Amino acid sequence: MTAPPAATAPLVSGEGREAALTTLFNTHYTGLLRLAVLLGADDAEDIVAEAFCQLHRRWNRLRTAEAALPYLRSVVCNLTRMRLRRLQVARKHAARTAELERSAESVALLHDDQRALIEALGRLSARQREALVLRFWLGLCESDIADAMGISCGSVKTHTSRGMATLTKIMEDRR
Repeated sequence: MTAPPAATAPLVSGEGREAALTTLFNTHYTGLLRLAVLLGADDAEDIVAEAFCQLHRRWNRLRTAEAALPYLRSVVCNLTRMRLRRLQVARKHAARTAELERSAESVALLHDDQRALIEALGRLSARQREALVLRFWLGLCESDIADAMGISCGSVKTHTSRGMATLTKIMEDRR
């Protein structure tokens, strides 16, 4: 009798860990970068780089290799949220507020219709924006979104529903 197949890949260490991290980076960097941009980060490259650094430091704490990508998504969401909060505080205390400019690379990648959607997403609350991006951009299920955002599935449904209603109104008003 043969042993049942393993449901998850075990963590590797040493050179195998470096190879796994390199593969993760090569496969998912662009998607994580887009996630950060869609969540409103003006320094998306720095956020994604920091997420990979945190994964590298905490690799041995992961239960399985499959937990790495959800971990990265969660870190990108959290770092973006933290930086946006810092910006809000800085704006409150600044004598003059200046409009944040996105990096030239991220702006060059966007078409006009995408820019309109990014602008509309920027007008949503942070939680609504996160829920919509994770749901419709990454195609995550409610439980994965709840894990990434650190909230309940019911809250995910609420933020998604309210975000879609607001986004629909904004896009209709644009026409």
